[in-house]
Amino acid sequence: MSDDGIEVTALSAVSDVAASDWDACACPEAAVGRPVDPFTTHRFLSALERSGSVGPGTGWQPRPLVARRKGQIIAVAPLYVKSHSQGEYIFDHSWADAWKRAGGKYYPKLQIAVPFTPVTGRRLLTRPGEEDAGRAALVSAAAQIADRAGLSSVHVTFCEATEIGVGEATGYLPRLTQQFHWENHGYADFEAFLTDLASRKRKMIRKERVTAAAFGGTIQRLTGNAIEPRHWDAFWTFYQDTGSRKWGHPYLTRSFFDEIHGTMRDDVLLVLAERSGRLVAGALNFIGRDTLFGRYWGCIEDHPCLHFELCYYQAIDHAIETGMTRVEAGAQGEHKLARGYLPSEIHSLHWIGDPSFRRAVAQYLEEERRAIGQEIDFLTSYGPFRHVPADD
Repeated sequence: MSDDGIEVTALSAVSDVAASDWDACACPEAAVGRPVDPFTTHRFLSALERSGSVGPGTGWQPRPLVARRKGQIIAVAPLYVKSHSQGEYIFDHSWADAWKRAGGKYYPKLQIAVPFTPVTGRRLLTRPGEEDAGRAALVSAAAQIADRAGLSSVHVTFCEATEIGVGEATGYLPRLTQQFHWENHGYADFEAFLTDLASRKRKMIRKERVTAAAFGGTIQRLTGNAIEPRHWDAFWTFYQDTGSRKWGHPYLTRSFFDEIHGTMRDDVLLVLAERSGRLVAGALNFIGRDTLFGRYWGCIEDHPCLHFELCYYQAIDHAIETGMTRVEAGAQGEHKLARGYLPSEIHSLHWIGDPSFRRAVAQYLEEERRAIGQEIDFLTSYGPFRHVPADD
């Protein structure tokens, strides 16, 4: 597809693009330091492909978009053909049911996303200086592909707020949802963070950390070469338990963890609990430039408050110690609010082919947007942070 001298093609895999070309669009800032987040990097997306976590039989068929001008790649997008709505975290199951009842076929659909990863980031990836033209070319191409193939929809999930305008200009509908994130306000240590909380919440968190420490073992944080293959063996066991309970089966394959050990262990923070010489629980985080991204947790022994310690409090400790400004602890979970994680807006874009179906979805999204805005305001006002100086 060609527009304004830009040609957009859909390939069969991210690995069909040279890593240098992909990352020049996905993370140009990584020329000096870390990427803002590692999830749209060539190494992460190609690890999903090589490990079989996406591809035939998974319902996530890679069809990455590549935009070229005069032969040079100026923009890319991680596009997938989806045969279901699992592993997305921006829920459209009710849309699929409604369209099916109306006699339509919702699947397959197109998804510009990072599979299994509810993390906000750039989805329309461009070289610096090509933002306007590159983004417009990508969203237009995705809609044209869907329209010509008779597909129901295109979804751009967990995109940045700065990408909403170009989507709306191309006929995409904006959606607003929420997550809970922790912000580092220059805290010297964990106790300094606690002083910002209301007295009752401070006491609760201190009690939870004491309770977690009583599990009878040790907790360690590992990154880079400190991570050994045996740690992934243990984490795979944890992940299988969580995946089976939450989704019926794990999304990621065992070999995915071998892939990221080989190419991304410097981007990983593993928090592991060991008792009597045996690893019993763990949390997997990915490290961005300024943000720590909590992704998966699991255990083979149940201990009170150990989940909170490994997933939330150890992440806050690490962020403070390393000067990171933010911790994102994944999708959903209003229980995070009491632990210092406040609601944050999450954005997505949705192109709907059928005009009547589009009108119905647009009305739903408008009502949802108002409700989410009110809920964010309400939850923030009832958050754990004190509104007057502490009295203890």
